[in-house]
Amino acid sequence: MRILFMGTPEFAVPSLKALLEAGHDVCGVFTQPDRPKNRGMKLKPSPVKEFALANKIPVFQPESLKQGDAFADISKLNPELIVVAAYGRILPRDILDFPPYGCINVHSSLLPKYRGAAPIHWAVINGDGATGVTIMHMAQELDAGDIIDQVSTPIDPEESVEAVHDRLACLGGGLLVKVLSDLKAGTAKRTPQEHEKASYAPMLTRALSPIDWNKPAIAIHNQIRGLTPWPATVTDNLSAQPVKVYQSKLTGEGTRKAPGAVVAAGKEGIDVACGDGSVLRLTQVQIQGSRRMSAADYVRGHPIEVS
Repeated sequence: MRILFMGTPEFAVPSLKALLEAGHDVCGVFTQPDRPKNRGMKLKPSPVKEFALANKIPVFQPESLKQGDAFADISKLNPELIVVAAYGRILPRDILDFPPYGCINVHSSLLPKYRGAAPIHWAVINGDGATGVTIMHMAQELDAGDIIDQVSTPIDPEESVEAVHDRLACLGGGLLVKVLSDLKAGTAKRTPQEHEKASYAPMLTRALSPIDWNKPAIAIHNQIRGLTPWPATVTDNLSAQPVKVYQSKLTGEGTRKAPGAVVAAGKEGIDVACGDGSVLRLTQVQIQGSRRMSAADYVRGHPIEVS
């Protein structure tokens, strides 16, 4: 099948790779323009662009799909199908209607749950026991199109959002190849979403970072897992300056100490009292101007008063 691929971050790369390995004709790739990154603010290409160029696929980086040459470029490429995976742009109606097989999206949740920008993170933050990938026909409304197929995977209570992300990316590539085979054969299902069950997964911001120790340990643990590596959780109860927390562990222990009190600090980590009388162990932290370090290393260099 002749396919135009639209994607930007690392999540989209396994889907693009799966298309090539399955023998599809990827006639072009649309991805976000290069953006300044890191302290040097040098322009950096997206992971999808790097992969496409390495495989000699033409790359297009329009600032807008509604203006400029985007539609003209798509018309010249003349794809049978457009595949979208975390592209970061809303497709206008003229593009949605152009390919004979339409436009399909590889979305990292079990729709209709978690429509929006950060479905994997919110599944972890909310402590879900499972998540998955949905491939759907694209509609004008955000992530509201008919479902073609889904695959699910459990989320371990100790698993980071990075690990869930990588697994979903690979599952998405495999499911995409199956869906394309079904589309070509005319056997693909088309199931309308139950819109009344939809939930939204908004973009992450630093406003989510502060830890509220009045919450239960499990909620804080999930917050830490879901916001690593960015924007990361932050606490102000360990030193005069804020400390980022990247990893934690549920201890199963209880305490009568006030929420936020440090009840133990040593080689196992930093144990902090939480709002439900439980204890959360911080195991990896970072202070401003330093690298990530184990909580044990932090304690050795920054003695903490234990309540």
